[in-house]
Amino acid sequence: MDFSLTSEQHELQKVARDFSQKEMTPVAIEMEKNKTPLPDKWMKKYSEMGFLGINIDSNYGGLGLSNIDALLVLEEFAKVSSAVAWPIFESNVGPIKAVEHFANEKLKEKIIPEVCKGNLFVAVSMSEPNAGSALTDLTTKAEIRNDRVVVNGTKRWCSGAGHAGGYIVYCRMSDQPGAKGIGAVYVEKETPGVSFGEPEQLMGWNGIPSADIFFDDVEVPKENIVVDANGGFKKLMEAFDLERCGNATMSLGQASGALEEVLQYVQEREQFGKPIVEFQAVQIKLAEMAMRTEAARLLIYRAAHNAAEGLPSIFESSVGKCFSNEMAREVTGTAVQLMGGYGFNKEYQMERRLRDAWGWGIAGGTIDIQKINIASAMVGRRFNQRK
Repeated sequence: MDFSLTSEQHELQKVARDFSQKEMTPVAIEMEKNKTPLPDKWMKKYSEMGFLGINIDSNYGGLGLSNIDALLVLEEFAKVSSAVAWPIFESNVGPIKAVEHFANEKLKEKIIPEVCKGNLFVAVSMSEPNAGSALTDLTTKAEIRNDRVVVNGTKRWCSGAGHAGGYIVYCRMSDQPGAKGIGAVYVEKETPGVSFGEPEQLMGWNGIPSADIFFDDVEVPKENIVVDANGGFKKLMEAFDLERCGNATMSLGQASGALEEVLQYVQEREQFGKPIVEFQAVQIKLAEMAMRTEAARLLIYRAAHNAAEGLPSIFESSVGKCFSNEMAREVTGTAVQLMGGYGFNKEYQMERRLRDAWGWGIAGGTIDIQKINIASAMVGRRFNQRK
C-alpha cells in the first residue's frame, strides 16, 4: 500500500496552493467582509485552470482525474476559506457528481459542460423545515404530468440558494412511504414559480449564501429527472458518500490552514524573551494538532482511494467526515488559543476558521448522524429512530 502522492499529484497540489494563496487570499477577505459569493470573473479563472472539473469525465469538459486529485485541490482552497473553495466543492464532489453518475445523457450534456466552463453553478436542495436529519420525512412533491414534472414544496438550509443557477431538488415522486418514494429533479433558478426567502445570517460561511427555496407549481421537462423514485434515494445517498469526503476535506482545510498559520506564529511571537515555540506546552499542542490533522487526511484518502473512480462506502465516508469534523473544531480552537488575542481578532483569519469548522460538522449530516451511519454499517442494518 503506497501512501505517497505521485509527481503529477504533487504538481497539481502545488499549482492549487500557489494560486489559492496568492490570488484568492484577498478575495476571501472581501467575501468574508461583504458576505458575497465568489465573483463571476473568478469562476471563469477557476474554469481556465480546470478546477471546476478535476474528476469530471473529459467528454463533458472535465480533466478526467481521480477523486483524490479533486480533494487535493479542494483542501488547498479550503485552507484559504470555505467560501473560495465552495464552487470547487459543488462541482467536483457535490451535486454535479450525482448528475454525472445517474442522470440521462441529455441532462448531463446540458448541465456538466456549463459547470466546467464556469457558466453555471449548481446547488443541492435537500433539507426542509421538518426534514433535516430525518431526510426521508421530506414532503416536497414532484408530480409527473405527461411530459412535464410539477414541483411543489419548501426547502431550507440550501447553500447557494438565490445565487446558484440550478438546483438538484430532492422530492417525493411517488406515494410510497419513506425513502422508497424519493427521487431528484433539476430545476433552473429562473423557472416560473421558484422564489427565495431572506438570506440567512449564519455564524460562519460568509460568502456562501443560504436561504429557503419555495416551489409553487414549478414545471420542468421530464428529462430533468436526475433519479426517479424507483431506487433513486439509494443512488442519491451513494453520491452523497463522495460529498461527505468533500465535507471532510473542507473541515481538513480549516484545520491544516490553521496549523500552517499558527506554526509560523509561534516561531515569531516572543514572550519572556524567547519565541513561544520554545515552551514545552506549545510544542505538545502543535504535535497534537499535527497528529489529528494527518489522521483525518488519511481517513479521507482511504475512502476516496478505495472507491477508485466510483463512489465511496457509507462506512468509510462517514468515518472520515465524523473524525474530520470533530478534529477541525478542536484544532482551530487550539490555534485560536495559541494566538491569544490575535486569534480572537477579526483582523486575522483564525477566528473565521473556527466558525467555519463548526458549520461543517452540521452540514451534510451532523456528527451524531455520522456515528449512527457508522454503527449501522458495522452491524449490517439500519436503525429505526422512530421507535
